[in-house]
Amino acid sequence: MNLKDIDNVFFIGIGGIGMSALARYFKYVDKNVMGYDKAQSPITDELIESEIFVHFKDEVYLIPDLFKNPENTLVVYTPAVPDSHSQLQYFKRNGFEVKKRSEVLGIITKDTFCFAVAGTHGKTTTSCILAHLLKETGTPLVAFLGGISEDFNSNFVLEGTSHAVVEADEFDRSFLQLSPNVACVTSMDADHLDIYGTKEELHKSFQEFVAKVKPGGQLFVRNGLPLNGYTYGIDDNSDYRIENISIERGTYIFDLITPAEVVRQVRFNKPGRHNLLNGLAAFAMAMQAGSPPHRLAEALGTFKGVQRRFSYQIKKSDFVFIDDYAHHPTEIIAVYDAIREMHPGEEVTAIFQPHLFSRTQDFGDDFAKSLSKFDIIFLLEIYPAREEPIQGITSKWLLDKIENPRKKLISKSELIDEIKQSKTGVLVTMGAGDIGLEVSKIKKELAYAS
Repeated sequence: MNLKDIDNVFFIGIGGIGMSALARYFKYVDKNVMGYDKAQSPITDELIESEIFVHFKDEVYLIPDLFKNPENTLVVYTPAVPDSHSQLQYFKRNGFEVKKRSEVLGIITKDTFCFAVAGTHGKTTTSCILAHLLKETGTPLVAFLGGISEDFNSNFVLEGTSHAVVEADEFDRSFLQLSPNVACVTSMDADHLDIYGTKEELHKSFQEFVAKVKPGGQLFVRNGLPLNGYTYGIDDNSDYRIENISIERGTYIFDLITPAEVVRQVRFNKPGRHNLLNGLAAFAMAMQAGSPPHRLAEALGTFKGVQRRFSYQIKKSDFVFIDDYAHHPTEIIAVYDAIREMHPGEEVTAIFQPHLFSRTQDFGDDFAKSLSKFDIIFLLEIYPAREEPIQGITSKWLLDKIENPRKKLISKSELIDEIKQSKTGVLVTMGAGDIGLEVSKIKKELAYAS
């Protein structure tokens, strides 16, 4: 498909973080862009403000005549949309070019020098750091990010077209549509078992992905993963590694060792060893664009962060409120460890919204173990996203597995009162559902109360 022949692009699921980045791209390159989403959100509000029309009813009559010409209209949809969707069925029946988001990303980036970040955890933060490093060192780039970068205040970056930064998403095997020049794999923990069935099948898919790296390209893998590439890690024998870590006023200071040289006294402001690894992976990838290591190290020190990735909402001497996207047991443990490292001795209250019935069922025992580490645990009901309920799988089912007497199942309407009564030194909200919409309300109430 030649995108030059396309005048109109219609998105089904335009409010998704990855879909909206693509919508912004096509708007920027002067295509007519509009789309559907099932609910209004801050992302759809921003799209509308940028003159991208969005409607919220699955009705064919809402598709304008301009977008009903199969010869010059591309339809992009997310795998989260069911096949029964009326508008999707209309486009499929009438001979339109209908493609998944990942296919379109592959088309856009195939003629660029493509950096692809894969892994069951860490994709968004690593991609955002990489985009920041490349921009700060003068590399022309376009970036499609899975979160809102605080450095760009967007999930879409356009600073040129010669280089591309994309998240290589394993869900629905989407990353197999990419052919990167440089790739990394941050992690391969079991996830999306509703798609893969077993951890072994998931690993096979990652093997297929790394085989997509172009001849002469580079692959970076976290030390310990069963893949062949340059390794990166902390205090080990990796090709790229971090050593001599210290913490000064919430900032990591460390030495960064590459196969060619050592960069000393590097600074990085995002808490958590998992974020240090994300920064290291981004650094190693950015070196492949020819950027000098000392310039990249300086840029690491100015990285601001990603919304909902260990984001400080309130940071006082006697109280801290952190919000994070963590929705997998491994991610919850990483958040816990980061809090304990940066705020030792403080009592911690965790509010968690499970995401997907299938994920809750698949990892129930692991969720319980990771959540039991916190001093106080509040659970919200499971956010279903694309799924129908699974009999017997509820937040009460998960709560009963948590071995901690200070636990409670609460509703969103009870959040503020329960938080105020807990009176702990650190509050953390976690989850990939709509819990993120509660953060500003919590922050406002707590700021007012203080």
